[in-house]
Amino acid sequence: MNPKNSILLDHGSGGIASQELISGLFLKHLDNKILSSLEDSAVLENHPGKLAFSTDSYVVDPIFFPGGDIGTLAVHGTINDLAMRGARPLCLSLGLILEEGLDLDDLERVIISIGKACKEAEVPIVTGDTKVVPRGKGDKIFINTSGIGIVAEEVNISSTMARAGDVIILSGSMGDHGITIMTRRAGISLDGNLASDSASLHKLVALLLDGLPADSLHTLRDPTRGGVATSLNEIAAAAHLMAEIHETDIPVHKEVRAACEIMGLDPLYLANEGKCLVLVAPEQADETLKLMQSTSVGKESAVIGSLKKGTPGQVVLRTAIGGSRILTPLHGEPLPRIC
Repeated sequence: MNPKNSILLDHGSGGIASQELISGLFLKHLDNKILSSLEDSAVLENHPGKLAFSTDSYVVDPIFFPGGDIGTLAVHGTINDLAMRGARPLCLSLGLILEEGLDLDDLERVIISIGKACKEAEVPIVTGDTKVVPRGKGDKIFINTSGIGIVAEEVNISSTMARAGDVIILSGSMGDHGITIMTRRAGISLDGNLASDSASLHKLVALLLDGLPADSLHTLRDPTRGGVATSLNEIAAAAHLMAEIHETDIPVHKEVRAACEIMGLDPLYLANEGKCLVLVAPEQADETLKLMQSTSVGKESAVIGSLKKGTPGQVVLRTAIGGSRILTPLHGEPLPRIC
């Protein structure tokens, strides 16, 4: 490795090397009026509504994978966390932990992805920080993103707002991200187009908020770690209701299903990074599905079940052969470092 083309401890010193990294790489791909001032904090305009704030850290291995990389994941993940409360994302922060020896070309590739994802989402990076740890004390790159968004006063989306009779809609196929990371890490090659589903969902959510009657959209959740099964357990517990879903209605790409069969995994428990669960009043289910399917990120949306009165917190899967089984939350961590 050429030391002149890799991260040095000096890049985290705050001195000349740090300034060159900021001006020559970060601002080159992330520049905007607020960030370019390089102040200690970003000053934002006041917006009417309720403030939403979220933070998440990303340590995925490998850092590059089909369908995205650690950079796109960091942008999309925090935007989606805001969107799941009905927030309109305003801006993000970017914190980087870099390992000494990281190839500068790899770092630039990640920053380019971040810049592109922010531009497409129309959500800028407005403040950030970089630290460098000695070789062997990290693993290439870790990222933290925090986000601020605005929730309209009349919007109140929460798992506790779910009601008996609510229809459960999944915005697309399950498990694409989780199985992509696992097969990539294991060196397994499969036919087909297996790729992460990493994508931002705030524009889909905005479409639903604008297109549906007030108070008909009750709950949103992005089923990341623990997958759809764990997310539904959390929703059902918070709402003190039972969730019932139907195996034959749940979209799963054939590549994901094949990989799960080979590796002994259940797609219901695999992570997604560009999907959401939508719980909506039954009289608005058809319109909700129509709106979701009109978007690129929701074109495979499907009704998969409903909430019912019953054992609080229980999730029941009606199987393809006519039986049923209880879906418990994920136990353990079968797929480490998927985000």
